[in-house]
Amino acid sequence: MSRMSSVPAPITINLLREGIVESEHQAEAVLCDVRGRVRMAAGDSNTSAFIRSALKPLQAIAVTSTGTLEAHGLSDRDLAIMCASHDGTPALARQAFHVLWRSGLEASDLRCPIPEGQLSPLNHNCSGNHAGMLAVCKQCSWSTRDYLNPKHPVQQLVLNKVSDCIGIPAAELISARDDCGMPTYYMPISQMATLYAHLAAGDRLDMERITRAMVHYPELVAGEGRFDTELMRLTAGEVISKSGAEGIQCLGQVGQGMGLAIKVKDGAKRAKYAVAIRLLQQLGWIQPDIAQQLADKFLTLSDVKRLDLTGELKMV
Repeated sequence: MSRMSSVPAPITINLLREGIVESEHQAEAVLCDVRGRVRMAAGDSNTSAFIRSALKPLQAIAVTSTGTLEAHGLSDRDLAIMCASHDGTPALARQAFHVLWRSGLEASDLRCPIPEGQLSPLNHNCSGNHAGMLAVCKQCSWSTRDYLNPKHPVQQLVLNKVSDCIGIPAAELISARDDCGMPTYYMPISQMATLYAHLAAGDRLDMERITRAMVHYPELVAGEGRFDTELMRLTAGEVISKSGAEGIQCLGQVGQGMGLAIKVKDGAKRAKYAVAIRLLQQLGWIQPDIAQQLADKFLTLSDVKRLDLTGELKMV
């Protein structure tokens, strides 16, 4: 059998307006274990994309592996905001500032943009992520001025941690600037799933603490009414979830060492949530009542519009 003919079909997501198809999206997804073995897939598991903000929990390993939390008296709430793509509310901006304050830093040290209509970079959805990087720089006596440079020691630390998890030489990983200026990586979705398998496995203290912070404080990872927060709150510590831009969604089954990565081909946010709900239920990671609650919130877009899916993960 040829390679092309053995690739499972991708998942199709239709936007229905009063039952009539108005738009169509396609998504690919893959389930991997900590050894990087593909267990199930929909579409091509070798499809590559930028991991975007789904990288943030892995970037937080720089914090948990350098003694930064202990040195600055930072809590799991602080660690959760470092993993966040938050909604910029005053409460979440204050949590990001708390990281800076405990580390002897200022909001002016942040190199993420100031959002339109705001006065501070603390309101940027990546401010917690940047604050965590700065805290590591302060702990390790590294420059805080150029922490976004891919050659900076804090970025090299993250690169080597990611490289170690997926078993790929650091020099082979392709990076580019994310919208906030932070480096992000271009990789097959199977490698994204492998990263989340490691994150959820619970066998490494530097990763286990990140997972614990995310599931204990899901409201800090995204915000009220947003997918990552609602999913982690409803699953009560059994699933970690982190969205990335352009149709990226990464999830892990806590304690089981299994990771799931989703890429919607056209980058549609609404489609990736629909796929995640379907696949989490297929895998038994969520119960039908939780799937229904999520579907009511994220699949029904209005009284005339809803999302409908065709396809599922297949053994490969």
